[in-house]
Amino acid sequence: MTVRPTQSMQATARAVGQSVRTPRAGRAAPLRQSAASISAAAAASTSKTLAGRACSAMMRRPLAAGLRTFATTPARRAEPPPPRRPDFKKLDAADVAHLRSVLASPDSSLVTTIPAPNGEWQACAQDDLVSYNSDWMDKYHGHSPVLVKPKSTQEVSQVLQYCYQKRIAVVPQGGNTGLVGGGVPLYDELILSTEGLNQIRDFDDVSGILTADAGAILESLSNFLHPKGYMMPLDLGAKGSCHIGGNISTNAGGLRLLRYGSLHGTVLGIEAVLPDEKGTVLSINMPGGGGAGALRKDNTGYDLKQLFIGAEGTLGVVTGVSILTPRLPSAYNVAVLSVPDFKSVQTVFKETRTHLGEILSAFEFFDHEGLEMVLEHTGAQSPFESQPEEGAERPFYVLIETSGSNKDHDDEKLGGLLESLLENGTISDGTLAQDETQVQSLWSLRESLPEAAGKLGRVYKYDLSMPVKDMYSLVEEARERFAEKGLDKDGSIKTTVGYGHIGDGNLHINIVAKDWDPKVEKTIEPWIYEATAKRNGSISAEHGLGLMKAPYVGYSKTEPAIAVMQQIRRLFDPRGILSPAKYLPQASELPFQSEEERVQ
Repeated sequence: MTVRPTQSMQATARAVGQSVRTPRAGRAAPLRQSAASISAAAAASTSKTLAGRACSAMMRRPLAAGLRTFATTPARRAEPPPPRRPDFKKLDAADVAHLRSVLASPDSSLVTTIPAPNGEWQACAQDDLVSYNSDWMDKYHGHSPVLVKPKSTQEVSQVLQYCYQKRIAVVPQGGNTGLVGGGVPLYDELILSTEGLNQIRDFDDVSGILTADAGAILESLSNFLHPKGYMMPLDLGAKGSCHIGGNISTNAGGLRLLRYGSLHGTVLGIEAVLPDEKGTVLSINMPGGGGAGALRKDNTGYDLKQLFIGAEGTLGVVTGVSILTPRLPSAYNVAVLSVPDFKSVQTVFKETRTHLGEILSAFEFFDHEGLEMVLEHTGAQSPFESQPEEGAERPFYVLIETSGSNKDHDDEKLGGLLESLLENGTISDGTLAQDETQVQSLWSLRESLPEAAGKLGRVYKYDLSMPVKDMYSLVEEARERFAEKGLDKDGSIKTTVGYGHIGDGNLHINIVAKDWDPKVEKTIEPWIYEATAKRNGSISAEHGLGLMKAPYVGYSKTEPAIAVMQQIRRLFDPRGILSPAKYLPQASELPFQSEEERVQ
């Protein structure tokens, strides 16, 4: 491919005393050659027309984070879990019989290990429920004997109405790709899966408003939208498994938040079923649900749907959603750059926002330890020709993605940014994708980090948010702490890597251990939450609280705020049957009902 730089590019090349070099076809364009060659490469980088077909930058295949895999080594054992509430009913054959009666297709919508006394149904083996009773990281394990998969909102309503009447604890579950134990039973709770709620209800191709069941898989929604020229406003590594209802219930952020904002802004309507005596169906700004439909503006009363976004299924079971989807870009670019330190990461971010403005769609960072781990354990190839010398400072890497509607406009902006960064010495190396395959390869360096960590050992994962300037100091402090405790020398901890979304101050820190180890865990927790609080950060940026972080919410929320949240939870779930012992401090501290009512 012949690159024909513009006159301004040639002038820049002469000014810095270097010549324009053309990258070889089939290889990503190296950025270290000259400012002018960067501009030329940017101008030549292929911008794909995405409508009607898959955009590799927007339709990356899910990684291991979305897969249900189960290790053979012992599961993680943390502090003793809170005790099972004695007022919760144990599921029996009578409960199974009733639940089957409210499901239109009981043989496919209910799975149980409880045998039928009259042969009405066939009991399954406990192994058949393993993938629903365990999380994908093999950290949390329950032993629920009953799984229900309703196929309509009305069926969900009847299930929750019955569970309220009988005081049966319920765990709502989407794609089961969570990281904090929120979607699996703690003991023997009924599992209510949204797998059966998987239909697209409506799409308005003028406004871009999509209405779908909560169990619709994120990638399936993307596949539906792309031929119509639209896309989902969020993108996750687990997109091939996660459900949109689960995304909403955990307020998932992902790789596009910098460009499209959080779900608090893009979700226009929610349908949810409450765990009360009627199994109340609450329709908030949903088409056909009564009242106002899915509107971008509705200033009538409290915005109740916001309570369900990030509530992790503790207020009700989300069964439907209306979401605003953006137009699919027709041009995109991806570059990975090497910088000497984390301060330079921040400098590049500031420069990037100044130069790229509205076309900036992603800005990710990862450290050298993370890159080494990916190269060693996934078979990926380094995009850089040179590696840091022995004993030299280890570099950091940033991934920049642009997406827009005008190829020439976007290329000019990106070229200007890269010229500026090279001329002022902020970046030392880099690669610019030239085709779809290279786009996937560059993105895989960032997205393969969780997969690589899982291949190396047992991973303690923490997603934290804090001021950008303080993000990486936490990783450095963690390494120092582990060294002081001797955990690196004895092999208990293999490596600690940091990566994340600079655009929204979200740090992912992965601490890879030899095995689940109480000694390691006590070294990490609650220290890591204390260190986050000292940086005025949050202990959960996007994974949620679940079982893992419920006891530590006080590091991010004040006592009055927690008290109000407890009151809200008690209002929506008066008997505390949804995800007990999760999300907020233990249920024993939360008197859902009077003692007189509990013994009824």
